[in-house]
Amino acid sequence: MKLRIGSLELKTPLCLSPLAGYTNLPFRKVVRKVGGCGLATTDLVNARSLLENNRRALELVATSPEDRPWAVQLFGAVASEMRDAAKKCEDLGANAVDINMGCPVRKVCKVGGGSAMMNELAKTAELVRGMVAGVKIPVTAKMRLGWDEKNLTAPDLAKALEEAGVAAIFVHGRTREQGFSGLVNLQGIAAVVQAVRQIPVIGNGDVTTPLGAKRMLDETGCSGVSIGRGAFYNPWIFRATAHYLETGELMAEPDFEERVRVMTRHLDENISFFGEERGCVLFRKVIPWYARRFGPASEFKKAAVRITSRAEYEKALHDYRSWRNQFMDEKGELAGKFAPAKLEAVFAGDQGGATERSVIPVPKGPVEKW
Repeated sequence: MKLRIGSLELKTPLCLSPLAGYTNLPFRKVVRKVGGCGLATTDLVNARSLLENNRRALELVATSPEDRPWAVQLFGAVASEMRDAAKKCEDLGANAVDINMGCPVRKVCKVGGGSAMMNELAKTAELVRGMVAGVKIPVTAKMRLGWDEKNLTAPDLAKALEEAGVAAIFVHGRTREQGFSGLVNLQGIAAVVQAVRQIPVIGNGDVTTPLGAKRMLDETGCSGVSIGRGAFYNPWIFRATAHYLETGELMAEPDFEERVRVMTRHLDENISFFGEERGCVLFRKVIPWYARRFGPASEFKKAAVRITSRAEYEKALHDYRSWRNQFMDEKGELAGKFAPAKLEAVFAGDQGGATERSVIPVPKGPVEKW
């Protein structure tokens, strides 16, 4: 099952969603190595900062030969800056450029970017036309269903963007007002699918299992699924979902050693990219993703979230293996309430990811205060 976005053909219809602070190059490389991801997108990048060669912006768009195909997500509201930034992304080798029209955070919306772009359809469509005309690579757009329940503008905006030349629409099934609260509206995504004529619509929001991805595809008619937070605590979700869509069979969950192996590779990628101390410090927020499915892991997390070096990580892991033995049976497997079957049952239900959303911090309280 493939997905075509303009001139770009993806091996699977599964995409890694951009999320600020998380979809950096080290994580994208880990996801690709595990397998199943058709397209990965960078963190959102300020178009003006990229044009000014801001150090942080250049770090966000850093890539490598293994990081293919890749897209850069831009935000901004000045048409000339967005056009020129798209051209710069093309010159850097990006396979596509994505326009952020969905970010609900105030600092993005107050400059006319993110979800604010959904309120001015004509202006947004004109900005997109300039970007499409300025590059040869596909230009896509990521949006929400609308500003709030009274302004579900996504279908109309999708029509306007298709006419302006976008190659695909990514739509998160919530409004800007919802932020990350409540359930994803699959009917809202379906309305966007029905609004366009030819371009693919890729659904997004709370997909945490292969069954959840299949449900989104079946109930919305979308051409692909974009996974964000679901991938951060489970990098295997793309491989497992691709296998399920192809065969109808659910793969076995990765065992403890496989999870440790991928976690360690992720740390090594962090160190290679950011340097040892910074890479380890930044990895502290990543460790709980993996440890979530280790069974009893409180002692490991206490030590691991203080690491500043690779050696400290190795010691924390070594000590954890010894501590974890007390929960094992004579076969060397977790026993009692921590038995693999019971742990898998906790995560197996497709309940919109409600039990897992807390793993990746999201802003709390009214969106206006973000």
